[in-house]
Amino acid sequence: MAITKPAPQRVEPEGRHLNSPLLLTIVMLVLVLLQSPIRRALAAPVMQSWTTVFVAVMVQALPFLVLGVLLSAAIAVFVPPSFFARALPGRPALAVPVASAAGAVLPGCECASVPVAGALVRRGVTPAAALAFLLSAPAINPIVLTATAVAFPGNPEMVLARLVASLLVACAMGWLWLRLGRADWLKPPSHPSHDGQSKGEAFWGSVRHDVMHAGGFLVVGAMAAATLKAVAPESWLRAAAGNPVLSVLALAVLAVVLSICSEADAFVAASLSQFSLTARLTFLVVGPMIDLKLFAMQAGTFGRSFALRFAPATFALAVLVSVLTGWVIL
Repeated sequence: MAITKPAPQRVEPEGRHLNSPLLLTIVMLVLVLLQSPIRRALAAPVMQSWTTVFVAVMVQALPFLVLGVLLSAAIAVFVPPSFFARALPGRPALAVPVASAAGAVLPGCECASVPVAGALVRRGVTPAAALAFLLSAPAINPIVLTATAVAFPGNPEMVLARLVASLLVACAMGWLWLRLGRADWLKPPSHPSHDGQSKGEAFWGSVRHDVMHAGGFLVVGAMAAATLKAVAPESWLRAAAGNPVLSVLALAVLAVVLSICSEADAFVAASLSQFSLTARLTFLVVGPMIDLKLFAMQAGTFGRSFALRFAPATFALAVLVSVLTGWVIL
């Protein structure tokens, strides 16, 4: 009887790939070798100012981010989407404001609102109501409003202004979609990502996802705020802040680009003290509704055709409503 020899296994040559311990060792060696230049750079007044602003924003924002991620994961996993469907009125025009107000029961960032809105559409909720919920949930939930109050202790009216402006934009966009939206613009959302997992696995998977995404964007936002505060010439900031139109548009675009989690954006906005309260309100209203990561998530969930129409309309309406709300309340 012929004996079949096992096929020789291919052995990958060692040292071909960088694993995590090796990469960490290389980074540590580089830091040790460059410690003197790094120490001199950090001792510069500009870097000390940058570090102070960065650490202050991170320390203030992290507790709200962690709490929001935990509560968002708990609601996403343990509260069935059918609960929201049963709670909404049958008439779409009435379901829009109710869904907007229901955003207060989702204490999480915008990363959590997109999959929840997709689940609502899958369960038969009218898309206009689901989209209103998507816009309002990251901006009016208790954690975000509490963080806003902490970030603006001397301006409690900012909390009311953010609540009112965000609700108005969410309702207006819901009714606008109800009036002008077409079914072929909205791709049916795919199946839930937690299928086949236990509750515990789904919970910790959601926590890890939100921490990695929201935490990373928080770091980027804190770095940008610190850089703007420490590096940008004061004359530039005064010129932008001194022009009412330019200041509003600048912070609206900044909110889109930075893509900061809504539980932490108030602390970044508070650090931009050169700008008016209305401009900073625009930053707080636009950011949770449309930014770069939200555009990508909306395109992935509802389709690119939807995102290309929904995002610009949301941006324009959010800027307009923020200015009007700031004029009345602030």
